[in-house]
Amino acid sequence: MTMTVWQAVATIAVVALGTMLTRFLPFLVFPDSKRPPRLVEYLGRVLPYAMTGLLVVYSLKDVQFASGSHGIPEAVAIAAIILLHWWKRNMLLSIGGGTVLYMILVQFVFV
Repeated sequence: MTMTVWQAVATIAVVALGTMLTRFLPFLVFPDSKRPPRLVEYLGRVLPYAMTGLLVVYSLKDVQFASGSHGIPEAVAIAAIILLHWWKRNMLLSIGGGTVLYMILVQFVFV
């Protein structure tokens, strides 16, 4: 289905407005001069860890330990992520290095 020019402009405007609203609203609701509620501060502390755990569980949910490579590439990549993060304390390096290692393992080693 093809959109008309008006529909495309309206769609882009609504998406831009929604994006701007989600980016600017926290700064309007919680200005620097005012302390955010304790619940918001608590969520700011715990949600990054919860999100990371959720991503790990989601990434490993379809791993077949009884067939194929038995989860070896995943285990090696997880170990590499842990070691890289322990060594350099750099989240981007840890996740990027583990992802690159995992892709090399599944594309070239465990074919």
